[in-house]
Amino acid sequence: MDRKISFKDLKLIPPLEKALTKEGYIIPTPIQSESIPSLLLGKDLIGIAQTGTGKTAAFVVPILQRMTEKYPREIKTLVITPTRELAAQIGESFRTYGMFLKFKHTVIFGGVKQGRQVQALSNGVDILVATPGRLLDLLNQRKLTLKNIEFFVLDEADRMLDMGFIHDIKKIIAQLPHKRQSLFFSATMSPTINSLANSLLKNPIHIEVTPQATTVENVKQRIFFVDQNSKINLLINLLKHEHLTSVLVFTRTKHRANKVALILKKNSISSDAIHGNKSQNARTKAIKDFKTGKIKVLVATDIAARGIDIDNISHVINFELPNEPESYVHRIGRTARAGTDGTAFSFCAAEERSYLNDIEKLIKQKIEVMDHDFHSETAKNAVGSAAKPPPKNSYRRNSTFKHKSNSSSENKRSYSKNKFRSKKKHRSKRR
Repeated sequence: MDRKISFKDLKLIPPLEKALTKEGYIIPTPIQSESIPSLLLGKDLIGIAQTGTGKTAAFVVPILQRMTEKYPREIKTLVITPTRELAAQIGESFRTYGMFLKFKHTVIFGGVKQGRQVQALSNGVDILVATPGRLLDLLNQRKLTLKNIEFFVLDEADRMLDMGFIHDIKKIIAQLPHKRQSLFFSATMSPTINSLANSLLKNPIHIEVTPQATTVENVKQRIFFVDQNSKINLLINLLKHEHLTSVLVFTRTKHRANKVALILKKNSISSDAIHGNKSQNARTKAIKDFKTGKIKVLVATDIAARGIDIDNISHVINFELPNEPESYVHRIGRTARAGTDGTAFSFCAAEERSYLNDIEKLIKQKIEVMDHDFHSETAKNAVGSAAKPPPKNSYRRNSTFKHKSNSSSENKRSYSKNKFRSKKKHRSKRR
């Protein structure tokens, strides 16, 4: 199919064309141009697509076109997604693309009281976007029924399995009517994912817009070899550069996300953190502030960031490398959206060297090494047991970081191997 077709060539109804034009959408992305015509014909679909490929519009637009207005309102479309943030953004997509239609939608997720969500359902909705846990809770309470579902979307299936939602999903699917149109999206296709897809779909079309486990071509990837105790200083120095305008920083733990955000604030770098322990209101505010540019840096864990779909992120910084190489692909895919350029910086300490090896093996390329003031040959050349994380208790002691104020003399200091050892020895005495 010609991927340079416009939305006007997709035979959309005038209200959808009008909404897309108003939002400035002219040329569909590959997954949109390949999916929408088949979905308009009522076919099931399995889509292998990374975040940022435009897959939300690829299913929202045809569903809105195929739905018929019925009163009283009953749930005709169900979208299940793994995180609160992603659920909210999909709900916003239904609102945006359906602005000239009369359908009502609502979003339900955990972490907040269910009262308002139940009230919205009782008022009648056509479209429901939900996370698995809260949806199953309300189904068990008989607050809603799925017997009238005509369109079912399972989004980010691989991440839902990673988060342990497989049994909830199967229970939900068991309550769906046999006759329906089903859409299944995943960034990767493992045997478990494939089995789930086969049980859910009927003669689906297969669309894969990027090869599995490959990185976005427009992302410039760079690696910084650095010791754990120098990471925060390196991060602050990088963030002082003006071209780092909107930065998403990843950590492996909630505690580390909070600590990094706090130190950045103390160094006059506007930032906030999001993770599973944050309230929904706090997470929503942080994402809004990041989107609008009120804060420059958003520090996040992998699960919390899964639902972040924000344009114009200039840089992704892996403060800590993920222990799963596939997560690296998801992380850096947050930048370089819609054909724009983006940059991914990754910090690698000695005990993360094996993680980097796994990442480079997965993406089938060597990441360019950056020269910098905090460079560590120890981290660069770590092998064997030195290239792997020590036991948890030991790692927690060794990975704490302390930040000194950046005086001009400190910025000019030479971080040679001998001076680093001296500095490390001094710090150990001070503790």
